[in-house]
Amino acid sequence: MFKRTKSETPTETQPVKEGGKGRPTPTRKEAEAAAKARAKGPRDRKEARKQDRNQRYERSQKIRSAMKSGDERYYLPRDKGPVRRFIRDYVDVRFSVVELMIPLLIISMILSYTGQAALVQASSMILMATLLFVIVDLLVLRFRVRRELTRRFPDEDLKGTTWYALMRAMQMKFMRMPKAQYKIGQKLPDTYR
Repeated sequence: MFKRTKSETPTETQPVKEGGKGRPTPTRKEAEAAAKARAKGPRDRKEARKQDRNQRYERSQKIRSAMKSGDERYYLPRDKGPVRRFIRDYVDVRFSVVELMIPLLIISMILSYTGQAALVQASSMILMATLLFVIVDLLVLRFRVRRELTRRFPDEDLKGTTWYALMRAMQMKFMRMPKAQYKIGQKLPDTYR
């Protein structure tokens, strides 16, 4: 009934269907051979090191992306648990003098290179004042974190929590890992269970 014209007949020059995988399906024999090759161990030490390096790199990338997104399943053991999550959030919502430390140190360094005695003295005063403010700020943080932890987590072991809070507070906010989940001044949730 219907006649095909030359333009409608399939030819080998016609393009392959879009969205295809672009290669033939492997036979069972080929698939099994490929699976055996993947299951075999490395042939020599150099290949073993390369595989080990690739696996470590993939694991570290997975952990890094989880720390950025807030997925606690892949956190390091030091960062897991409701107590550590509360400490991270508590440190992240408060303004810290450490945030001003680098700009103040740069100003101090510029003033000290001028060579004028008054500016060099002002530079050293800025440096000493910055260090004093950082120490006072960290002491205040230590006492406030301990008080909040004993109020919120009375049954938990609080060993190492002060050090964890101080180390996180001494980092610049954009460099902290796991990434901050709250902004400065935001209200924290009442429960962390």
